[in-house]
Amino acid sequence: MECISVFDMLKIGVGPSSSHTLGPWRAAERWINELKQQGIFDSTLRIKVHLYGSLALTGKGHATDIAVVMGLLGSNPETVATENIGRTVEKVKAENQINLGGIRTIPFSFTEDIIFKKEFLQFHANALQFEAFLNDGTFSMETYYSIGGGFVVKEERINSKENKEVFKTFPCPVRTGVDLLSFCKEKNNSISEVVLENELSLRSSHEIDTELNRIWNTMLECMYLGCHTQGTLPGGLSVRRRAFEMHEKLKGDVPYSNPVEWLHAIRKTEVKFRQILKWVSCFALSVNEVNASLGRVVTAPTNGSAGVIPAVLMYYMVIENHDADLEHIKKFLLVAGEIGSIFKKGATISAAMGGCQAEIGVSSSMAAGALTELLGGTPEQVLVAAEIAMEHHLGLTCDPIGGLVQVPCIERNSMGAIKAINAAELALETDPKDVKVPFDKVVNTMWETAKDMSSKYKETSEGGLAVGVFLSDC
Repeated sequence: MECISVFDMLKIGVGPSSSHTLGPWRAAERWINELKQQGIFDSTLRIKVHLYGSLALTGKGHATDIAVVMGLLGSNPETVATENIGRTVEKVKAENQINLGGIRTIPFSFTEDIIFKKEFLQFHANALQFEAFLNDGTFSMETYYSIGGGFVVKEERINSKENKEVFKTFPCPVRTGVDLLSFCKEKNNSISEVVLENELSLRSSHEIDTELNRIWNTMLECMYLGCHTQGTLPGGLSVRRRAFEMHEKLKGDVPYSNPVEWLHAIRKTEVKFRQILKWVSCFALSVNEVNASLGRVVTAPTNGSAGVIPAVLMYYMVIENHDADLEHIKKFLLVAGEIGSIFKKGATISAAMGGCQAEIGVSSSMAAGALTELLGGTPEQVLVAAEIAMEHHLGLTCDPIGGLVQVPCIERNSMGAIKAINAAELALETDPKDVKVPFDKVVNTMWETAKDMSSKYKETSEGGLAVGVFLSDC
């Protein structure tokens, strides 16, 4: 059974898309390393990149070409200075050359050596091929697939179940919700405790705490940045940032100078129902406005849905529990990551394969389940919450206007966060014995819905709002 860690589901990267930006970026990095391993890196005179399917149809709006170039340059999306990305790419364009892997400079045309091909390859809707032309007149080609959430695979993975380097075994191997509940019952543990046991088979307790804290700090800093940045988003739609103005009306008079002080200041603000709705929406919008600006976010499980989980976790910390600390954050992220991994194993987290139900739907499900455990729910109630959240996202299409992760994507994060909180409250008032739709049934239904969905509604910008609203209307 494939071993998917919480750190696979929650990756730090650069927006606007995990499948169209972070995945291609990582694929380019991986290709450079493979050229070195094959001993042909130093023999490479010229390169070309071919983008297929959804990567071609919405790649411009998702900055796929920019991401590929950054990966070819050897930049790390977790640490690169995001404010310098624009200048770096402009330098490549102006000089018509690229410093491959940060080591060798070769000729490169941004407009001619990145080729957009609208045809789809069979294995996955997000395919990219890299070609290296060598000094002996031969060439080398590799094909990669960005399958959502920043995951990158080769087609050979179809037959790789015996590859022990790829597939590992957890102490508590989980593929379904039934598996997960079975381990909880057997060990008399919460879901987060079962997931933690699995994570401890890969890394130390200190490493887990350090990485989860880094993920949370990235989320918090992203919300802080989004709430303190005004203006218009790039891309041509002239979408005005809204988190800044919402935050100005909500924040109150308590002074602060950094993200941690900001969190404590929010706890002192008014907490009537309307204010809570606005705060949760503000948190979600802020993340995805940063994401739309090629900022640093955490895939949760994707960039396009990156605002839901931090918004719901922030809600818990500033509204529900003012004493919340790293232990609460840790439980939340462990549960969220496990729920996301079940969807990845049993369905998809790629909008190019399943529409937005695979992104916002999964993120809302992850957040709902995680919040339910923090609010005292049983493992069974956690999965009830996860089921409710996904049930009410089934069939949600991915139809970004102009191929940009802005409209309707940014608002959908706020809706997903609100639904997650509501799903958690419903689950806490539910006896799991009375539930008519088991969690595993909704996972399977989401996948069947995805397979039935027209490709027009799978991140191609060929249907829905993407054609119903014209760029001239914006």
